[in-house]
Amino acid sequence: MTTETPSVRPPLWRDVRVLKWLFQLFVFAVVAAIVSWLYGNFQYNSVRSGIPTGFEFLDNPANFTIPDNPLNQLAPVRRALFEGFLNTLRVSLVGIALATVLGVIIGIGRLSTNWLVRRICTVYVEGFRNIPLAILLIFVYFGVVLQALPAIAQAWTPLGLFVFSNRGVGFPWFQGGTPGQLALTVLVGLVAWWLVARWRKRVFDRTGRPSRSGLYGAIIFLVVLAAGWIAFGFSVTLPGVDGRRIIGGIRADPAYVALLIALVLYTASHIAEITRGSIQAVPKGHGGAATALSLSGFQRMWYVILPQAMRIAIPPLGNQYLNLIKNSSLGAGISYFELTMVTRISVANTSPAVPAFTVTLLVYLVISLTTSALVNLANRRFRLVER
Repeated sequence: MTTETPSVRPPLWRDVRVLKWLFQLFVFAVVAAIVSWLYGNFQYNSVRSGIPTGFEFLDNPANFTIPDNPLNQLAPVRRALFEGFLNTLRVSLVGIALATVLGVIIGIGRLSTNWLVRRICTVYVEGFRNIPLAILLIFVYFGVVLQALPAIAQAWTPLGLFVFSNRGVGFPWFQGGTPGQLALTVLVGLVAWWLVARWRKRVFDRTGRPSRSGLYGAIIFLVVLAAGWIAFGFSVTLPGVDGRRIIGGIRADPAYVALLIALVLYTASHIAEITRGSIQAVPKGHGGAATALSLSGFQRMWYVILPQAMRIAIPPLGNQYLNLIKNSSLGAGISYFELTMVTRISVANTSPAVPAFTVTLLVYLVISLTTSALVNLANRRFRLVER
């Protein structure tokens, strides 16, 4: 007959769990003390030097204007910072879309059986990936946009729909209605597309017939756009040249064009490598099975390989999207009025530096955390669920 020996609990000063908590509390106290000392030192020196540390400057007049923006000099600093934030979003969102498309194409080209295509894609990746983005940006701005594009008097106007010159690029755009009505129309169209895609997926699961969710979704999206177009009275305005300026349509200034090109070329080279690695991570037997089913090369890549590769690629793609958003701050070097540039000018116009850049840091933090949350949501949505 065996007897159980009662466990002897060690004293508190020898209990591993207690020691772990005590060590963490000690580290926290040390860090808090250091931060408190630094903040107190900062406050003392600021008061002694007469430097304001509050955020009252946000209500002061900006005293500067932003190109291609109705902002006037009497508008408050917070309005100027908001316009800079919008400019950051404009270049970041368009850059993410274009870099993704270009990067995926180049990544697939890296695995092409065509020797010339494969070499061209390799040269692109190895070239742009190893060039500092700041140098690439300066080269694109001064060497391509300002020098290679024609002067405004000799602007290129292909098909009468676009205007290309070193004073900017003009595109067709909407007029009539309001931006809110345009956004509402697009949002309703996207929701309708999503609902139709879900309906077609259920049809496929129930009957086995091809879903063609993309086709049906695109049709309903266009129908919603047409309905909104008629309901809100939209029309199209085309860009044109009037003397030394572009009128009509929507104009992208040279700094925006240069920053967008540099960000897309640089980020796409990294996305291409992510795409290549993700495709190679897909089991080769899946491609062989698709070939055995008589699928063409395009069908094999589109329906079998890429859907699996994108599940692998989503997390590193999120990192590249974050890098692109943060790299947009380099636009200040070519006078693109994104958030960092607006903050610098605001500080030069007597706004306190530390509070102003604190606001900028917090805005970039919110943008980055939001992007990370969306990428994580997509990763959970598309990840492979194992039984």
